[in-house]
Amino acid sequence: MVARTYSATLLGVNAIEVEIESYDSGGTQKMFIVGLPDASVKESRERVTAAISSCGFAMNDGVTTVNLAPADLKKEGPGFDLPIAISLIAHRVKIPIAILAETAMIGELALNGELRPVRGLLAVALEARAKGRKRLLVPKRAAIEASVVAGIDIIGVNHLREVVEYLKGDIELAPEPCRATEFFAAAAHYDIDFADVKGQTDAKHAIEVAVAGGHNILMVGPPGTGKSMIAKRVGTIMPSMTEEEAIETTKIHSVGGLLNEHQAFVATRPFRSPHHTISDAGLLGGGTNPGPGEVSLSHNGVLFLDELPEFRRSTLEVMRQPLEDGKVTISRAVGTVTFPSSFMLVAAMNPCQCGFYGDARRSCRCSSVMVQKYRQRISGPLLDRIDLHVEVPLVDFKALTKAEPGESSANIRIRVEQARAIQAARFKGLKGIHTNSGMNSRLIKKHCELDTEGSAFLEHNMSEMHFSARAHDRILKVARTLADLKGLEQIDSDSVLEAVNYRTLDRNLWT
Repeated sequence: MVARTYSATLLGVNAIEVEIESYDSGGTQKMFIVGLPDASVKESRERVTAAISSCGFAMNDGVTTVNLAPADLKKEGPGFDLPIAISLIAHRVKIPIAILAETAMIGELALNGELRPVRGLLAVALEARAKGRKRLLVPKRAAIEASVVAGIDIIGVNHLREVVEYLKGDIELAPEPCRATEFFAAAAHYDIDFADVKGQTDAKHAIEVAVAGGHNILMVGPPGTGKSMIAKRVGTIMPSMTEEEAIETTKIHSVGGLLNEHQAFVATRPFRSPHHTISDAGLLGGGTNPGPGEVSLSHNGVLFLDELPEFRRSTLEVMRQPLEDGKVTISRAVGTVTFPSSFMLVAAMNPCQCGFYGDARRSCRCSSVMVQKYRQRISGPLLDRIDLHVEVPLVDFKALTKAEPGESSANIRIRVEQARAIQAARFKGLKGIHTNSGMNSRLIKKHCELDTEGSAFLEHNMSEMHFSARAHDRILKVARTLADLKGLEQIDSDSVLEAVNYRTLDRNLWT
């Protein structure tokens, strides 16, 4: 006799429904699990057998075949323990077939039948709802993560025996209330503020411009000037996340296994700061069944790369695709997976290896050749993709000891949101383009028209500084953002001048 239950496996940041079938036949007691299971799924055989036995349920005495369909999709993780166990005992404990057809379930089983949390519950809940399942059974400790999904009952359970009793109708379990709005309101606040940053007026203005237009930015300055402090506060002046963005971001973090019962929802802009020893797979994502990397975990937020030249050059080069396309595509033998990676890149570096090149107070120990070699660790194509380059000098004593706080993040965010509103109206109806940084050549030509003075100035600088065509487009995008912050319909010459000044670290000036 065949029994069916339903669960899901992760593919990228999404879940795909899996149908679990079990069939009993005669012969010596043995269990086979088929359908491209990985090692953790194959080990379910021992966990499930022990859990069923410890709970006092009986299994088939002969050969049992468990099939995970679709058979051509790789299945991974211990989350299939619960649906496999239920499929094996469903007929013996008399669970109605109609109830199983309406129910999806996921969870790892301990040997005594207790349920343990697994990753990706938010994605699984979204898939179960999409497939028309009425309820999703999940480990009680992790039910809060899936409870942000409306339109499906999320039932938290603690034990295999409790699952059986619930499915038979012997006990009632109240579904977790949908808490998306509650979590969003409770978690949407930051513990840091731009008011904490002393001095650095020019750097803070450049950050405001970058956030207003969704541009990438590189900060250059000696150690201890506040580059990291500024970077950590970039998210506080970005527009507040919408519930849709928060759920999308939470799903990625859930698939990455970063959520727990204390943080089950991501309501503030992610800030990721990987160490410079990170591998290509760690940054971009990867694995046999690919998982999200840092560029995807920073989706809808900020990716901060401190000490940029210290990263392996090959690792930095793999960021070209996500910087241009806002997504990462990873190909494996089992298929191709795409992760969203629409983030703002904030990078920081010292002017030289010792950190004091050009510092009037401390002497640099690096020769000109060493300085050149250090700076050339960053390729020209990557530098082209960073719209703003800003110097962050040492802060003088008076600015550090100034009693008055700097401008708050809330005030800066108001100007940013006003500029973003202008861009939202400009790009209304255009799929995938929300800020000036996303403009293509056609939109640049349409929205970045210069007056005579500005055009002549840009032409002169293109010739003198040997800017690339990509740098030319990025200058126009930044100039458009500067004009938006001023509320100007047409880009003025001052905005062009400032945008050009943000390209001082282009490749030709590094030699």
